[in-house]
Amino acid sequence: MSPDTITGADLVARRLAKAGIRLAFGMPGGEVLALVAALDRAGIRFVLTRHETAAGFMAEGVWHATGAPALLVTTIGPGLTNAVNVIANAHQDRVPMIVISGCVDAALAESYTHQVIDHGALMRPITKARFRAQSGTEDIVTDKALAIALKGRPGPVHVDLPIMVAEARQPDRPLLVSRTPEPGRPADLGPALDLAARSRQPLIIAGLDVANTAGSEALTAFAERIGAPVLTTYKAKGVLPPDHPLHLGAIGLSPKADAIVKPLIEWSDLIILAGYDPIEMRQSWRNPWPAGKPVIDLVAEALPHGMHGASLTFEGDVAVALRELTAALPPVGATWPSGELAAMRQSLKAAFAAPNHGGWGPHQVFATVRECSPIGTVASADSGAHRILLSQMWPCEAPLGLIQSSGFCTMGGALPLAAGHAFATRRHTLCFVGDAGLEMVLGEIATLRDHQLPVVIICLVDSALALIELKQRQMQLPRIAVDFGATDFAAVAGALGGHGVTVSSTDELARETHAAFARDGFTLIAARIGDRAYEGAF
Repeated sequence: MSPDTITGADLVARRLAKAGIRLAFGMPGGEVLALVAALDRAGIRFVLTRHETAAGFMAEGVWHATGAPALLVTTIGPGLTNAVNVIANAHQDRVPMIVISGCVDAALAESYTHQVIDHGALMRPITKARFRAQSGTEDIVTDKALAIALKGRPGPVHVDLPIMVAEARQPDRPLLVSRTPEPGRPADLGPALDLAARSRQPLIIAGLDVANTAGSEALTAFAERIGAPVLTTYKAKGVLPPDHPLHLGAIGLSPKADAIVKPLIEWSDLIILAGYDPIEMRQSWRNPWPAGKPVIDLVAEALPHGMHGASLTFEGDVAVALRELTAALPPVGATWPSGELAAMRQSLKAAFAAPNHGGWGPHQVFATVRECSPIGTVASADSGAHRILLSQMWPCEAPLGLIQSSGFCTMGGALPLAAGHAFATRRHTLCFVGDAGLEMVLGEIATLRDHQLPVVIICLVDSALALIELKQRQMQLPRIAVDFGATDFAAVAGALGGHGVTVSSTDELARETHAAFARDGFTLIAARIGDRAYEGAF
C-alpha cells in the first residue's frame, strides 16, 4: 500500500480506535478480511470466537469493563444471521454496539445470490440505525454510527461495508476530531422539585439506565438528600452500596420479593423512577401503583410500554436530572419510620438466605462462592432458575457487578459476558450458568483456553430446564421436553485445556473456588444440585 493512500476499511478502523475501542470480536469471512487487517493496523485486536452470538456478548462484556462501545464483526449472510440474538439483546439491554458486516457490492447483488440477503431489513427491528458505507463516506458513516449508539438510550447500530468499499485505496486524509454526544439535559424540573419537597415517604426504583458510575453517584446523593429508600432491578444492582442504610434490595422476577416490597408502594407518597424500564420486570409489575399515586419518571428516552403510568416524565440523561434535583432541594433527612426500612431489608435478606440446617443446593452454592470470592469480583449470570435466586442473593459493591441478559433474558450469554470482561481486565471473573445454558456455548471454552482467560465457571447441574419444569408443574402440565442427559463437564474442561471438577458439598466447593482464584486460565466447577432444587426458592 502506498504511504499516501489508505483503504476504506482503514478509515472505518481509525474512527473506531479513536472512540476507545481496542477489541473486536467475531468470525472472519472473505468479505471482511480487509477490515480485519485494517483493525489490526489501527491497534484494535480481532478476537476469533466460535459463534457470532458469543462474539457479541464478549464485546458487551468489554463495554461493561471499559465503557468503550462494543464492536462485533460478521461476514455476509449466515455470519450476520447468527448474530441476531445478541444484537436484539443489545437493543433491549442498552448496549452501545457497533455491528459491521461484510457484503457484496450493490451491482453484484443484482445478479449474484450466494449468501446474499437484505441485511438492512434483517436489522431494522433490532437496531437504532442502519448504514451502508460508500466510498468517501466511510469515516462519516462510522462517526454517525458511534454517535447514535451512544446517545440517549444506548443500543446497537449496524453498518454494511461492501467489499469494494473496504478494499478501495484512496488518498489519506486527516483524522477529524468528532465530539462525543453531550448528555441530554431534561426539561424544566420545577414540577418534580415541588413534589419531592412535599414528600414525606418517597421511594426510589432504579433501573438499568443508572447502572454506571455517574448514575450511581448521582442516585446515592439524591436518595440521601430526600431520605428515600432504593429498590433496584437486577441490572441496576450495585448502584447503591449493599450496606447503605437506604439500600433495600433487588426486584424483578421473584414473586417472593414482590410480596415483601410491594407494601412500600402503597405506603409511599411519591415514587421516583430513576432510569427504570419495566422491560426487566415480570407481568406482576404491570400497573403496580394506582392512577392517583404521584410518580416522577426520569428516563433516558421515553418509550410507550403500557406497563405503568407517571404523573411527570422527564426525558434526558438520568444522572444529570438527579444531580439537578439534588442541588435544588434542601436536605430532608430520614422521613420513613426508623425501624420500618431496616425490618423490610432484613425480611428480604432472610427470604433468600441459605437454610440454617445446612444441606446442599443452589442457596449453598451461591453463598459459598460469594464467601470464597475476592470482594469486588464481577460475576455474570445466565438465564434460568439460578439467575432469579442469584440476583436476589448476590451483593454488588459497584454498578454492573452482576452482568446478565436482563431485558431479553437469552440463554447462553453468561460465559461470553464473563470472557469479554476478563479480556478487558485480565482479572478473574465469575460465570454462573446452568448445564443447559453451558451446553449452548461449550465451544467458547476453547476461546478461554486460547487466550488464557481467568474465568471461573460455576455450573449448576440438574440435567433439566428447571425453570420451565417449575412452570409446567404450576400450570399442572405434564413434564415434557425439559430433561436431558448428564454431561461430564469436568472432563470437557480438561479436554479443552482447563481445570474441571465436580462437587457436591460446600467443603468441596469452597476448596475448589479458592483454588480457582489462585489459578491462571479457566476453571469449570460443576455443582450437582439435584432435581427440583429451586422449589420455593424465589
